[in-house]
Amino acid sequence: MFDRKKIEEGVKLILEGIGEDINRPGLRETPQRIARMFEEIFRGLFPPEEDLLKCIEGESHDEMVLIKEIPFYSVCEHHLLPFFGHAHIAYIPDGKIVGLSELPKALDYLSKRPQVQERLTSQLANILMEKLKPKGCMVVIEAEHLCMSMRGIKKPGAVTVTSAVRGIFRRSQATRQEALELISHRED
Repeated sequence: MFDRKKIEEGVKLILEGIGEDINRPGLRETPQRIARMFEEIFRGLFPPEEDLLKCIEGESHDEMVLIKEIPFYSVCEHHLLPFFGHAHIAYIPDGKIVGLSELPKALDYLSKRPQVQERLTSQLANILMEKLKPKGCMVVIEAEHLCMSMRGIKKPGAVTVTSAVRGIFRRSQATRQEALELISHRED
């Protein structure tokens, strides 16, 4: 269960710990703002408000469906700093299809929790396989991690790429290559 008061107290301790005056006008409401923000950006820790990946009744398709460059953000569980970028999601239906907005909704839900990019990529592929029972799926995520950009190694602009392949995308080099070519194709 979400506990705003605990978060507010924790934020006060952090501010005091870095030497700030928690009664300074600009910081007085910060603990409450942070608590409300955490409730929003970590909503994926709680059951989704609606079923994820609802299939469209009476529709079928058996060729690749790809949505690319879906923007997302998440929070790295190691430093509680954001990572953000784009996801590319492909699947080959075995009859069942979903509305196109269902794929970004699943990504949003899974990314709204303390995460690591590798797990997010696998979780998304796994939920697609579980809910849609497709012939296969492929998820590629490209993201910049602020824990690498603004601290530690300090390499802004470095992009981490992860992928998860299931079913026919794992078994067939040609299918995997087709998806990768579609993902990398840019309109000029």
